[in-house]
Amino acid sequence: MRPSGPEERARVIPLADQRGTVPDDVVVRDALQQTPPRLPPWLGYDAVGSELFEQITELPTYYLTRVERELLERHSPEIAELLACGRIAELGSGSAKKTRLLLESCVRLRQTTYLPIDVDRSMLASSGAALCSELESLEIIGLCGRYEAGLDWLRTHPGRPLAVTLLGSSFGNATRGERDALLGEIARTLNPGESLLVSADLDKDREVLETCYNDPAGYSAFADFRTNYLTQLNHRYGADFVLDDFVPEARYNGDTSTVEGLLHARTDRTVSLPGLELTLRIPRGGFLNVGYSVKFDGRQLAREVEAHGFGLRAQWRDSEARYGLFLFRRSSTGSPAES
Repeated sequence: MRPSGPEERARVIPLADQRGTVPDDVVVRDALQQTPPRLPPWLGYDAVGSELFEQITELPTYYLTRVERELLERHSPEIAELLACGRIAELGSGSAKKTRLLLESCVRLRQTTYLPIDVDRSMLASSGAALCSELESLEIIGLCGRYEAGLDWLRTHPGRPLAVTLLGSSFGNATRGERDALLGEIARTLNPGESLLVSADLDKDREVLETCYNDPAGYSAFADFRTNYLTQLNHRYGADFVLDDFVPEARYNGDTSTVEGLLHARTDRTVSLPGLELTLRIPRGGFLNVGYSVKFDGRQLAREVEAHGFGLRAQWRDSEARYGLFLFRRSSTGSPAES
């Protein structure tokens, strides 16, 4: 008999780096030595960062979460039918509030196991418990670690047909090279006929985007979220960042169709990071990049994903073409997933 209580149906597995996954410290050190220095998105999502991001999603000017939720409310039954799978893995699951809409449609059709992958163990535990209390037939295996470790776990734990989801426009939080690497890992994880669901914010006017990614008057969620990256560097690596020495800001780069989250130095700063054996020299007005959000053309997105052995199956956009959900299917001509 399958376990029926919420506590028995939701568990969290901590993942260690496996089979060539680059260690966290190496990733952070390499990113900080780029020009300009940049930090990987996952670094900001400790318990504090996860809570601050939840506050961001509720800002009156942050349209992404509301539009994505409207799309999922309208189209989840159709998406669940097309996925035709018994396991759904989500990269960067967070609170999974929107994902609940899709899972609700899936459990109506078939036995479903949800495999959220996130670096925040407390968020995995709390969201898993909440989902299991609301969806009685859902089983949850939370995978605590970075995307690469989660996908590696999936490859070594085969089961019923699998779908991988990237919701919350998180696919755009990576450079082109990083997206290609991630798509390669996903392609290795999915077998022919299995699905990848990607949500994406679509390109639009600078004013709309910069309004969306900066705090409106009276709020500080974005500023606090960005400076939390410095707090993480101080805690993890013994760095001596002074948070007040940096000014948070988001700006749109039209050349790359990217919103960049920045921390500008108020004065010339020299920062030591002994845990990384690294010293950073940041001139006045120089910055750290702590956010990277690509705004896509739908055709560009499809081409990127299709280059890794996927075919576009369906897509859904809101009435103003601000945001889209894109469903891909792993091609039978690609290499099968490794086991």
